[in-house]
Amino acid sequence: MDNSNIQEQINDINRKLDIVLEEIVAQRETRQSIEDLTADLTIISKDVFASTVTELDNAGVEVDGEAVKLLFLKLLRNVDTITDIFEMIESGKDLLADITPIIQQVGLDGIHVMNDIEKKGYFGFMRQSIKIIDNIVTHFSSEDLQQLADNIVTILETVKSLTQPEMLKTINSTLMVYRSIELENIKEYSILKALRAMNSKEMRKGIGFMITFLQNISKETTIKSELN
Repeated sequence: MDNSNIQEQINDINRKLDIVLEEIVAQRETRQSIEDLTADLTIISKDVFASTVTELDNAGVEVDGEAVKLLFLKLLRNVDTITDIFEMIESGKDLLADITPIIQQVGLDGIHVMNDIEKKGYFGFMRQSIKIIDNIVTHFSSEDLQQLADNIVTILETVKSLTQPEMLKTINSTLMVYRSIELENIKEYSILKALRAMNSKEMRKGIGFMITFLQNISKETTIKSELN
């Protein structure tokens, strides 16, 4: 092996040694920086701890070191539970973000529906209905309401009878006849003229209807009296 090869190997070894030395120096500087940082943090931690103790002492708060240690141990034992809680909170936040547009849309739809109801007059109808109920309550006594409750079945039966098609037609015809009569231009009838008018077919039929009607009312009243 000639001298040039030996010299190259020596130079290569020197370069490697320089690299190793630089790495050692860098690690030493890093270690020194960490030690300095640790020392600074230790001093700061002691100052913070001392300040905290002073503040707690001034506030009259006593800290149980054993309780703090137990709390710290419980936190360590329940790290998984705490992590699950935070994950649930994050999931709830995501869920809230997803349903917020839906809630907003539902709110807008509800506003539109309420606006339509207001335009159709439902709220006005309800207000007037409340006035009607208020008038009923203030006008009728409790005894009147008790009588209404006792006779509600009879009243409903009467209303049911009045709403039958035949009865409605009869009532409508009666009202039409009444509206067609000119009350201000009614003719005067003498007794003789009245007797002549009563002899007509229409009057005889009307009189027969009234007599039959009164007889049936009397019969119905008699039956109810016997039942009671």
